Amino acid sequence: MKIPELLAAALPQDCVTTEAWALQSYGCDRTTIWPAQAVAVVRPRHIDEVQRCVQLANEHGFALVPSGGRTGLSGGAVASNGEVVLSLERMNRIVDFDPVDASVRVEAGVVTAQLQDYARDKGLYYPVDFAAAGSSQIGGNIATNAGGIKVIRYGMTRDRVRGLSVVTGKGERLELNRGLLKNNTGYDFRHLFVGSEGTLGVICEANLALAPAPADPLVLVLGVPRFADVLEVLASFRQRFSLSAFECFSDNGLRKVCAAHQLAPPLSTPAAYYALIEVDECDGAAEQAVAAFEYCVDQGWVSDGVISQSLGQAAELWKLREYLSETLAAWTPYKNDISVAVSRLPAFLVEADALMAARYPDCEVVWYGHIGDGNLHLNILKPERWSKDDFLSRCSAVTDELGDLLVRHGGSISAEHGVGLLKRDYLHYTRSPAEIELMRGMKALFDPRGVLNPGKLIG
Repeated sequence: MKIPELLAAALPQDCVTTEAWALQSYGCDRTTIWPAQAVAVVRPRHIDEVQRCVQLANEHGFALVPSGGRTGLSGGAVASNGEVVLSLERMNRIVDFDPVDASVRVEAGVVTAQLQDYARDKGLYYPVDFAAAGSSQIGGNIATNAGGIKVIRYGMTRDRVRGLSVVTGKGERLELNRGLLKNNTGYDFRHLFVGSEGTLGVICEANLALAPAPADPLVLVLGVPRFADVLEVLASFRQRFSLSAFECFSDNGLRKVCAAHQLAPPLSTPAAYYALIEVDECDGAAEQAVAAFEYCVDQGWVSDGVISQSLGQAAELWKLREYLSETLAAWTPYKNDISVAVSRLPAFLVEADALMAARYPDCEVVWYGHIGDGNLHLNILKPERWSKDDFLSRCSAVTDELGDLLVRHGGSISAEHGVGLLKRDYLHYTRSPAEIELMRGMKALFDPRGVLNPGKLIG
């Protein structure tokens, strides 16, 4: 019996599809390197159906690719080798809300923006936020330990996860930490599954901590002539505020966003870099922000700036940063999502810029990132005359040199996008041989037959 027939016989009738559009749509994520070659798509509605699907995979030796909103940028949700896609999109219920603990239990298919709206209706806040919040799903966020624009204040997805319900690669169902704030009883397997990219088990439900609702945002965009001075601006504002966000982007990226979306440049005089800063609006916040801005101007760190006067203007200023990834997609960029300690960013960027100039004299490079937490996004734009294969080949070769540079600066080859297929062969730049061997051991323990997301993360 063929795999789709096995699945159809064991699961509810409408759970399994082999329609061509579904195999294509569910078989890939936002990377465009690997073709979708799934043999079936399973869309369960309950954790029991997930468990049965994993058990079948073990019994019959086929592979599963857990799938959320497929917004990933590292190939972690690609089914390119005859796998079965296990989509959690129908498991999209908000199961429970605890107002005393300020926590919520949700199924893995809940869309990030849906949870944000739910928390807002309860007078609370779910702070994990990024451009794909309208389509990414909570299970995928947890599996990749998603970060985003508010990490400087609220941390990564890991910092929100109080408990998980998972089905391991062996088909066992585990309840991890039970939503407890304090539980000092040995190994906390919950944290193994956060960031595991579907290689250890399928995340089915999560208990998540919500935050108090923040005040309305006050947003500034400042022109900064030299990247090293971005960190001086960061330090100056940190002395006065608990920052909600501190983003940075280069002028060439800003110009592309403004042209693509008919947005007005924020400042009358361009600068090499721009810092976008968000703080809570409260009594005296605007005056303190102006004082910090004027101090930075006096020091020569900032050339010009603008401060939001309304929620509408704050949202418009955020578009300058949030639209960057979408805008650059038109140039088929080769992306590197990297991080170093915040204090080492200027020195790293000088060397990285020199490397890019030497290796890609014909390519435009756009930098942007979450500078407040040391995360930079390096985008190499494909020249129109280059073929896609030639471009990828050249970029892949230089990634090794970038990896060596990150080793020297104590950085990471993947700050928040995960490893998947794209970064798998570069994992050794961040993880030692001993660590990688232990990771393989964890994989063998939870998924001994290797049915979950084979080839991803550690190969």
